[in-house]
Amino acid sequence: MDDMEKAIVFSFDQSGAIDSMLKSRAVNFCQQIKETPSICSTCIEKLWFCKIVQVQFWCLQTLHEVVRVKYPSMSTEEKIFVRKSVFSMACYELIDDKNAVRVLESPAFIRNKLAQVLVTLIYFEYPLIWSSVFVDYLPHLSKGSIVIDIFCRVLNALDDELISLDYPRTAEEITVAARVKDAMRQQCVEQIVRAWYDIVTMYRNSDFEVCTSVLDCMRRYISWIDINLIANDAFIPLLFELILAKGLSEQFRGAAAGCVLAVVSKRMEPQSKLALLQSLHVSRVFGLVSEDGESELVSKVAELLTGYAVEALECVKRLNSENANEVSMKLLNEVLPSVFYVIQNCEVDTTFSIVQFLSGYVATMKSLSPLREEQLLHVGQILEVIRTQIRYDPMYRDNLHVLDKIGIEEEDRMAEYRKDLLVLLRSVGRVAPEVTQIFIRNSLATAVTLSADRNVEEVEAALTLLYALGEAMSDEAVRTGSRLLSELVPMLLQTKLPCHSNRLVALVYLEAVTRYMKFIQENTQYIPVVLAAFLDERGIHHRNIHVSRRASYLFMRVVKLLKAKLVPFIENILQSLQDTIARFTSMNYTSKELSASEDGSHIFEAIGLLIGMEDVPQEKQSDYLSSLLTPLCQQVQALLLNAKALNPEESSAKVANIQQIIMAINSLSKGFSERLVTSSRPAIGLMFKQTLDVLLEILLVFPKAEPLRCKVTSFIHRMVDTLGASVFPYLPKALGQLLAESEPKEMVGFLVLLNQLICKFSTLVHDILDEVFPAIASRIFNIIPRDTFPSGPGTNTEEIREVQELQRTLYTFLHVIATHDLSSVFLSPKSRGYLDPIMQLLLSTSCNHKDYLVRKACVQIFIRLIKDWCARPYGEEKVPGFQSFMIETFAMNCCLYSVLDKSFEFGDANTLILFGEIVLAQKVMYEKFGNDFLVHFVTKGFPSARCPQDLAEQYCQKLQGNDMKALKSFYQSLIEKLRVQQNGSLVFR
Repeated sequence: MDDMEKAIVFSFDQSGAIDSMLKSRAVNFCQQIKETPSICSTCIEKLWFCKIVQVQFWCLQTLHEVVRVKYPSMSTEEKIFVRKSVFSMACYELIDDKNAVRVLESPAFIRNKLAQVLVTLIYFEYPLIWSSVFVDYLPHLSKGSIVIDIFCRVLNALDDELISLDYPRTAEEITVAARVKDAMRQQCVEQIVRAWYDIVTMYRNSDFEVCTSVLDCMRRYISWIDINLIANDAFIPLLFELILAKGLSEQFRGAAAGCVLAVVSKRMEPQSKLALLQSLHVSRVFGLVSEDGESELVSKVAELLTGYAVEALECVKRLNSENANEVSMKLLNEVLPSVFYVIQNCEVDTTFSIVQFLSGYVATMKSLSPLREEQLLHVGQILEVIRTQIRYDPMYRDNLHVLDKIGIEEEDRMAEYRKDLLVLLRSVGRVAPEVTQIFIRNSLATAVTLSADRNVEEVEAALTLLYALGEAMSDEAVRTGSRLLSELVPMLLQTKLPCHSNRLVALVYLEAVTRYMKFIQENTQYIPVVLAAFLDERGIHHRNIHVSRRASYLFMRVVKLLKAKLVPFIENILQSLQDTIARFTSMNYTSKELSASEDGSHIFEAIGLLIGMEDVPQEKQSDYLSSLLTPLCQQVQALLLNAKALNPEESSAKVANIQQIIMAINSLSKGFSERLVTSSRPAIGLMFKQTLDVLLEILLVFPKAEPLRCKVTSFIHRMVDTLGASVFPYLPKALGQLLAESEPKEMVGFLVLLNQLICKFSTLVHDILDEVFPAIASRIFNIIPRDTFPSGPGTNTEEIREVQELQRTLYTFLHVIATHDLSSVFLSPKSRGYLDPIMQLLLSTSCNHKDYLVRKACVQIFIRLIKDWCARPYGEEKVPGFQSFMIETFAMNCCLYSVLDKSFEFGDANTLILFGEIVLAQKVMYEKFGNDFLVHFVTKGFPSARCPQDLAEQYCQKLQGNDMKALKSFYQSLIEKLRVQQNGSLVFR
């Protein structure tokens, strides 16, 4: 070895035997050689005379880099030398030296690199400089498999590096590829195809490997060469003969199948494609997919058949003539059984979308009625595919039952995977409803008879199909039990599932029963069976907590639907739920079994809906409610005893228990209407009032327990709806206690409660509001900033967000007061001191707030206050200073300066809504203040905005007229003109 060879060998060393310093020097030495002007001739000389593969690889790699990067700057002589040398090596030629080596006898990675160098030369030189490269090469193929092999590698490299569109290409590469393909089509493609045919024919029984290489290479080129060169009486019979020949290698036969698939997938007009598909007689290979196991041949034939089916389906879709459509449908129907077999039994190629293909096929059936026998058979096979594909893998059974991390991931994955398949099911159900329903019935019947180790996944899949079927059916179809549904639903209810203890099965069973409740409404004889399913160990009493939670919620939905029909069963239902009720309200909530879960409240809501109906006799109703409320209230009273003396751990356990009880009572009350508890059965109302009394004690014992305060507030909301005006005597005490210790977050909830009261009772709450408003104003103005909120890094804290939320709720609160005839509250002696801060806050917000809908609300408040507090012109001033504040401050800042600001964007919908209110405010001010407003606005405001006299006069005319739309339109155009005229010189606000 000379120094160069040693350096190359050292630089490639991965064994660690070479010292790192020495290796680094070797790498640097090699880099220096690369920079020498004679590098090309150095590399070619080494390729002719050195057998060391590292040296051969380095030289070819270097040649590839030099030609690719420096080709334009190479001399003509150097280009010719490289071209001739590389071509000679590829043709298995020798120079006149007995010591010369043949690169083609080197390992495959060296031959691949040689092919890459040759392709780089083709990139720059074909066809303009080196037009004969392919034609010159073909005669050398007679030298045997070694030259055929490198020829295939060159064509493959040409496809990889330049032609194939599977890789992103630059615009230059696309142009060169088009040039190369055009030249090849014109000059040598026919000869290359002929060579392929001759090689395969000659070597088919002696050299499987070279034949496989040729066919794999040919497959790449079929997409862009003339299809008639392959799809003819010579090549097609040969390819099918090879696919069917038992004695050949699987790779060889699979390569032939790949070529037929390339022919099938060739882009062309649908009429030509149909003729091509007909001529292939692909049916002769159908039987191969059912041969032993997952062999390479089976995989390739599976790809061929699915590709053929996709193309046949495209012909069905795109051909309009009846005859052509019939022919393409015949071809499709022939291949479909094999495609179904492939989907069910083989690894399907990722380019073939099962759902997309089957959806396309089902779509072709929509126009056919009735379906022919063959198509009905295919519908059954599609349904079988769906059933198989949506089935869970038994290996995840335990994970899914306990719902651990792996179970959650698998359930999420499957939910996503199933979406398209269940859409396909609904499409099939519309095309062939009866076949679909029979299939689902049979699936369920079969699944429940399977052995225990198999039936979990089978039953779950069958129930999922039944549930999904109902999703696509109208309420009317379910109600009347159309077609087989009247058989399916009773079958669902009466089938005993041996695997009902499994979480997935139990859940989908309950979902399916709930889905078909409209049928039960019409067929009340099944109500006892439905109730049993929800109330026994299949539902609410299921051992798996995930199932029992979900069952509680679904049972509540069932009760909502069946309502009066359940009256005869109330005793039994309450009896069945006794243990659940007790467990829910007395559970030790320090345990983590159900931490943070509120699902148990659904049981109480269901009971409330049941016993709250007027159909229930009054005496019974009182007994039922009393039997529930009395122990719950007693539990609360017991928990409140000595609560202040408890340590923090004991205290938090009690708080959690009380929370649960409040939620239970709250949910229970949802079933009782205001009319029932106040008019027809006031004794029921009295029970809720007594309960409210007990729950308000919680605020005294746990004044700072935020979760409890929230729950009590929520219960007061509920009682406002349930008890109506009869809740008033309880409100002062309740509101006082809620206001006493409220933080900003709780204050929001307090204001929302007041909003509810005002919206429901309007002026009836005047005295209550008058009493609490000063305390509210005092608390809020101590919390919210007088100016803007801080901004910048570190200001987006939870605390600041809570205060911002409080401020937004305050605007809503003030708006609700103003728009419900309660603005006099602002003027009461206790609240008068807060009038000025409120006015300043509303003014600042109406001019500056980022949220235009908040600004709109503030402008609307001002409009309402003008109407409430100001008589017609020259009337007595109800609120001293208010009129001058509106004219001199609000009108100038909000109605003029804020809209002149360029941030006031007229293109935004919310801005236009605000603008409409601002214009309305001017109209109302004119109506109430007369010329006092108009003169000040026009003589003081307009000049500061450089408004021309003629436009000011037009404004006065529009304002004094009766056309609000014209006034708004004019004022918008006026503001836009003033923006241009003042050109930024006016400082607003």
